[in-house]
Amino acid sequence: MPVIEERATCAAELQRRLEAAGIEVDASEHRRQAYSYDASNYRVRPTLVAFPRTIDELRELLQAAAETGHAVTTRGGGTSMAGNAVGEGIVVDFSRRMTAVDEIDFDSNTVWVDAGVILGELRAQVERASAGKLTFAPDPSSLTRATIGGAIGNDACGNHSVEYGRMSHHVVEVELLTADGAHLLASEGGVRSADPTHRPSIARAVELNETLSTLATSNLAALRLELQTIPRQVSGYHLGNLLPENGFNIARALAGSEGTCAIILRARVGLVPKPGPTALLCVGYANTVDSARDVMMMLEHKPSAIEGLNSAIVDIMRHRRGEASVSSLPEGDAYVMIEFSADTIEAAAEKCTALLEHLRERGLVHDHVIATEPAERAKLWRVREDGAGLSSKRLDDVQTWPGWEDSAVAPENLADYLAELLPVIDEHGYTASMYGHFGAGCVHMRLDFELRTEAGRANFDSFMRRAAEIVVRHGGSLSGEHGDGRARSALLDVMYSPEIMRLFAEFKRAWDPTNLLNPGIIVDPVPYTDALVLDGLPDPTLLPIPRIRTAGEPDAREGHAHELGTFVGNAHACIGVGRCRSTTGGFMCPSYRATKDEKDSTRGRARVLQELARGQGSSAGGWAKPEVREALDLCLSCKACSTDCPTGVDMAEAKSELMQDHYRGKLRPFTHYSIGWLPRWLPLITRVSALANVGAKLKPLRWLGERLGISARRRLPAFARHRDLTRRVAEAQFSKNADVLVFADSFTKAFRPEVIPAAARVLRSTGARVGCTADACCGLTWVSTGQRDGATRRLANLVDKLDDGTERDIVVLEPSCAATIRDEAPKLVGGDAAERVARRVRSFSVAVDEAMADGWVPEATPPERAVVQTHCHEHAVFGSQSQRRVLGKWGVADVSESSSCCGVAGNFGFEAEHFDVSMQVAEHSIIPALERGGKDTLVLTDGFSCTMQVSQIDPERETEHLAIAMDPEGARRAHPA
Repeated sequence: MPVIEERATCAAELQRRLEAAGIEVDASEHRRQAYSYDASNYRVRPTLVAFPRTIDELRELLQAAAETGHAVTTRGGGTSMAGNAVGEGIVVDFSRRMTAVDEIDFDSNTVWVDAGVILGELRAQVERASAGKLTFAPDPSSLTRATIGGAIGNDACGNHSVEYGRMSHHVVEVELLTADGAHLLASEGGVRSADPTHRPSIARAVELNETLSTLATSNLAALRLELQTIPRQVSGYHLGNLLPENGFNIARALAGSEGTCAIILRARVGLVPKPGPTALLCVGYANTVDSARDVMMMLEHKPSAIEGLNSAIVDIMRHRRGEASVSSLPEGDAYVMIEFSADTIEAAAEKCTALLEHLRERGLVHDHVIATEPAERAKLWRVREDGAGLSSKRLDDVQTWPGWEDSAVAPENLADYLAELLPVIDEHGYTASMYGHFGAGCVHMRLDFELRTEAGRANFDSFMRRAAEIVVRHGGSLSGEHGDGRARSALLDVMYSPEIMRLFAEFKRAWDPTNLLNPGIIVDPVPYTDALVLDGLPDPTLLPIPRIRTAGEPDAREGHAHELGTFVGNAHACIGVGRCRSTTGGFMCPSYRATKDEKDSTRGRARVLQELARGQGSSAGGWAKPEVREALDLCLSCKACSTDCPTGVDMAEAKSELMQDHYRGKLRPFTHYSIGWLPRWLPLITRVSALANVGAKLKPLRWLGERLGISARRRLPAFARHRDLTRRVAEAQFSKNADVLVFADSFTKAFRPEVIPAAARVLRSTGARVGCTADACCGLTWVSTGQRDGATRRLANLVDKLDDGTERDIVVLEPSCAATIRDEAPKLVGGDAAERVARRVRSFSVAVDEAMADGWVPEATPPERAVVQTHCHEHAVFGSQSQRRVLGKWGVADVSESSSCCGVAGNFGFEAEHFDVSMQVAEHSIIPALERGGKDTLVLTDGFSCTMQVSQIDPERETEHLAIAMDPEGARRAHPA
């Protein structure tokens, strides 16, 4: 007890001191839980997390840490797979505050950037500022969330390292703080004080230059013989850069030091000419070893990328994304993608052909594809990039792990290395999903380690040592770009001589004599079997989901109230790759894109839910815990993570399940009865719509609504009159003997009944006979407000009514309702009937896309321009490509697309406490899309939530459902150019 109390006192003193200095720190349970993880196998709980803004704040932080005995671990995107971004003491997150990018120096083609700048965002800024002439070359798979500081710390590379090398090759100069507060600049030739008047920094620079110069000149033979022997020798410290022939380059020596020597504040990085048009040759082989044997022949042709992957990656991609996602691949069980750039696409294609002819001479190639069209190239690359992320789970949902995910050898030794390693993987009972930068000899793989039991950890330990011995026997490195971290530092003595290990310790001691910075990494390493994520984490066993018996379903299970399993929303599957922190591509995660705060990312939420289950063995009662409610508060329930997250975490489902568990038998918030039960009230409201519309504008009622949780700032929709709905249904002229059925959902009937006949006319023009389904409710608003029992009853009723023994398509006009039926009915109702109905459901854009694929040509004249906002639920369940394809085939020349959630997402944007964040989300995507499109451009919002957000942004801006826009007979406005 005295030791625990002493630690608590020191931690409290540290927090008080940092807060008094104006440093933003957070020692909350929620924050510490989220930052206990990165993307590795490890979990280490910090004392607090800091978000410094300035060098002075960092200096104060280092001094306070040293005086209170707390280690300091720096962190960027938190995507480390080696465990070098977690640590006890203070975790310093650079990604929120230190994100400045200076102007490009076009004379030297360099730019100064803060350590917290994201690689992909730097690349985009450079390309904009240089009018597309320059780019930033390193492109690891974590490009959209990894930071400059992290990339330097790991010496990251990427797909194009064959041409551009490692991050260290692009670092010209770094600005840093030492553990004792010296502010220095490191570059070729040594270090110097960043402030020529600061005596302590001047003295420290002199000391470091003398110490490091002596270290190099006294150990020339060892440094020359053991270091920099292969392209991807990233393990250990890069002391070869201290050699005289390498210019005593301390900036490059610090690359790959994993935050153990100094805190990198900023870096001056080199820029390269942006490559011209590219062509991609994808070659199929019988096995991975054969594919590796051709690598040296590929390198002779000087491509810009050589990337390999095995069939396990392709199988996972096919399973998760569908057959179409891998249909462009050639035949084979292993693949290599080789990219060439040239001045013209024809010249690039000729390079592909020349290499193919050369490869055929050896006779190992089974099949090939040459892709010159951008869309086809992107599709092939997506197999490599997305498949690698999806490989965190096997086809049977068994989790896979890093650990031996980053080994590297000389490219000429790659085939022999794999030929020896792969049987050892089999011998230990593991399977491997494998990919990598074959042109640089670097192999990434995820293995299904069993890390929960002592026997499993013993097998893991044995395998790691054998794998290390194998890679060293082939002249290789434990790490090729991820660093050693907690995963491999303890194996460095297998790779290096005692002399080199001694020099590593001297290098560390020269910079950080008190071992303040990221201790336990590289020097005096912690065992790689310590602090494992799975230690103490319960098995992800799920309780059976209760079912409600539906008509004609004797096999469906009866059920009562839903119960929670160990985890909710598949939260246990999160492995920390951090795609939810991306600010481009996909819809995930709108709340993070608004706040740029880890706690509002899917990953941050999943980690809190993992800690919930770790602490109590289940998720029951989780909503009552402040850290859980804080984590999920800003989740929009957009469901984007269910498809965009490589591991399929579904935070919308987690939030719904936890609310259901918490409020069962209790009084709920007012919005759960108003918005959550809205479809129940709509038939009544539309019969007094005039009165309701007037009431919605009265300030006293809006004031009262605000107090009850409905934002007074949110524009409310106008309710249609019931007789208008009756007239529109009659206008649709539905047939009783129909081929296609229209499902008129509650929102369409109450707010946009004109969509019903327009949709019928469009579908009829495809040659189909169009009918209408029976009235039913999908229970969407019950799901989003955590009333899953009520949602299940409504979905069961819907399944009863719609399961008519046919396979007729059911076209649902509101995409979020279509998504609910397709996704939730099989999960909540269960049974064959629910599966049958779910398979038949289409959103309107999907139905039109399928008709156009069959040769149908719309009668309506297309507009020249359009802005498109796909509903986030449609994106999650049906994908976001259908509307884009429809507009392209229809002939719309200029489409401005909003590529993320609009910010309303059902009830979220109408809630008073969430209005501001809802509008912040809009600023990320829909507002820029509207601005790009122009004032008079057609705006397509099939989702009613999206319609309301556009109305909030610009009350004068009209929006349309795709059915209205394509209606061959509707009296709609013209669409000007």
